[in-house]
Amino acid sequence: MIGLFTDFGILGPYLGQVRIVLQQQAPNIPVVNLMADAPRFSPHASAHLLAALGQHLPPGTVVFAVVDPGVGSSDREPVIVCADDRWYVGPGNGLFDVVMGRSLTAALWRITWRPPSLSATFHGRDLFAPVVAKLARVENPRGEEFLGQRWDEAVVTKDPGDLEEIIYIDHYGNAMTGICGTKFRRGHVQLPNGDLISAAQTFSDVDMGDAFWYVNSLGLIEIAVNQGCAAELFKLDVGVPIKFI
Repeated sequence: MIGLFTDFGILGPYLGQVRIVLQQQAPNIPVVNLMADAPRFSPHASAHLLAALGQHLPPGTVVFAVVDPGVGSSDREPVIVCADDRWYVGPGNGLFDVVMGRSLTAALWRITWRPPSLSATFHGRDLFAPVVAKLARVENPRGEEFLGQRWDEAVVTKDPGDLEEIIYIDHYGNAMTGICGTKFRRGHVQLPNGDLISAAQTFSDVDMGDAFWYVNSLGLIEIAVNQGCAAELFKLDVGVPIKFI
């Protein structure tokens, strides 16, 4: 299958244009929207979400991953990544660092192919989507055979560790952090105003209106309020720093 991970949002023309290319060039491959509201303009925060989502994908999945504030510039290379038999295509701006750093096996290629027509501001449609389609159509692909050049000299960060900040606010106002919950079962989350939030396993373990942190379904620490809005209550937004103590 093909998975889409972007900060495009579900409104507007962008996802639709990408899906048209995928439908034309890989018509028999199912396309699943993993996330369309990744942290805007923040490859660093998005990298932690992508790694958390990626661990649940079956081997052979090809992920179109685009959070690309530097699109059209020379500040980043377009890349193909293979990590634990899952393929990722997108900008080499740090978006794949966590995926690669936490994988047992990882390889990286520059995308050297260019389409006949390439928009300066929409590499997602013109460059990354065709590469994703080509990878998805072939069983057991190799990156160098699919429009790329092995990038052995690139420095791949080892497990970059946790990101102690809010990286995503969901529909309910729950605030997801970049901290892997598998490392913690006790302790408190400290907010910038000094508030300390205790742990619970699930929503029903606390009274209605009470705040708590828990390990969410992606394995990340998340701040929530039982039948309330943690983001509103604590004035949380993407990028707000937190501490685990």
